[in-house]
Amino acid sequence: MLIQPRPLDPTTAAHERVYRALRSRIMHGEIAPGAALTLRGIGKAYDVSMTPAREAVRRLVAEGALSFSSSGRVSTPALSNDRIEELATLRALLESELASRALPRAHMALIDRLETINNSVSQMIARHDAAGYIRLNLEFHRTLYLRAQAPAMLAMTETVWLQLGPTMCALYGRLNRQEPPHHHKLILAALKAGDEPGLRLAVRADATQGLRMLKA
Repeated sequence: MLIQPRPLDPTTAAHERVYRALRSRIMHGEIAPGAALTLRGIGKAYDVSMTPAREAVRRLVAEGALSFSSSGRVSTPALSNDRIEELATLRALLESELASRALPRAHMALIDRLETINNSVSQMIARHDAAGYIRLNLEFHRTLYLRAQAPAMLAMTETVWLQLGPTMCALYGRLNRQEPPHHHKLILAALKAGDEPGLRLAVRADATQGLRMLKA
């Protein structure tokens, strides 16, 4: 007998929609560090009641992307120097390992795709589009790391990106970029050469050097 899927509860559907939309905005730096939000404001922005707004926020709080006070104040974290250092170290560890695991499956079609994404990064820089730059920068890394076939490790990495999203927007303004990250070229060169130590080094430097400029 064929089992029919249970219809999705409307509240659950609304909560998932708000969660995914807010998660994307935070990860791509569209909400500034320390920015204050309210459940009422979130509900109004996404045309939902307080319940799905609250559930979406609770999930993001659990992932470290938001903080939620007893008064109902919601905010993105303004990261301390120690926290920036910790997250930069996590990026270096996780992403260099993901890149290493992806290398045996990094065929020319993947490298061509990465070069196309990197060219799109240049377009975002020319437009001074910080959120677009962050989104495509992460797409560059995610496209490579998917070839690692390590979903748990990639999920952990995306949680780190989520926590860093607002801070990455602040970093973009400080760097005043005129061209794609130099280390992307080194990553692409290492992939073409099959150079695993060089790939690890390039990914580690790309993940950490910019972030550490934010430390006071």
